[in-house]
Amino acid sequence: MGMKRKDYEAALAPLTLELVSMARWVKASGARVVVLFEGRDTAGKGGAIGAVSRDLNPRQCRTVALPKPTEAELGQWYFQRYVAHLPTAGEIVLFDRSWYNRAGVETVMGYASPEQVKAFLKAAPAFEKLLVDDGILLFKYWLAADQERQEERLRERLDDPLKRWKLSPIDLAARAKYDDYTRAREAMLKATHTKHAPWTLVDFNDQRRGRLTLIRDLLSRVPDTHEVPEAIDFPELGRAPVKETFGVLKPIADWEG
Repeated sequence: MGMKRKDYEAALAPLTLELVSMARWVKASGARVVVLFEGRDTAGKGGAIGAVSRDLNPRQCRTVALPKPTEAELGQWYFQRYVAHLPTAGEIVLFDRSWYNRAGVETVMGYASPEQVKAFLKAAPAFEKLLVDDGILLFKYWLAADQERQEERLRERLDDPLKRWKLSPIDLAARAKYDDYTRAREAMLKATHTKHAPWTLVDFNDQRRGRLTLIRDLLSRVPDTHEVPEAIDFPELGRAPVKETFGVLKPIADWEG
């Protein structure tokens, strides 16, 4: 049975406070944080990213979800378009899929040649070592979900007009390639699970439990992030509050249903 919403929200509330404290520490220390969210279609990457970022300053915590590469980008060094989105001092960047597209969908769907995939699996650990050696805090998460759950969530997207946009032709084609994705994932983990940039696999068959597990792990792996909020002087206004004015325009009245 999935975790009930009220239990999830109760468990998430204190973690959210810790995330806010972490973000405050990142800003004060000038740290640079990169979190990769990878997994099968419907695993729950968007929901996990939303849970991490929902109460953080969007000017400090950015989500990067790149579209398919342009013709110009196809001619670049593979990692080049991702480098442009790496954080500066005091920032957190959450990648909704990342350079590991090459080891996943590009491998399974034939968008990259075997030679390109082999070169990527060799280059990725070296690329990540450069990032880590330069001081970036890099966290890589794989969100795991069984095929039964994947089918349920794809059907939900099909039936819900508010979620239909999430259902792409690639998602549908991937249904028949579950085992191929498994083999690609295993090859990716074998080649890129390193001491300097290890993978963390999280069970996302229950997405709410998965989000809590991921956030707890993330918080446990950053340095001591307790940062006392800066004191803000908030004196009394010294006069009666003034009502907003609209000139010749009339404000729209509150809706009464």
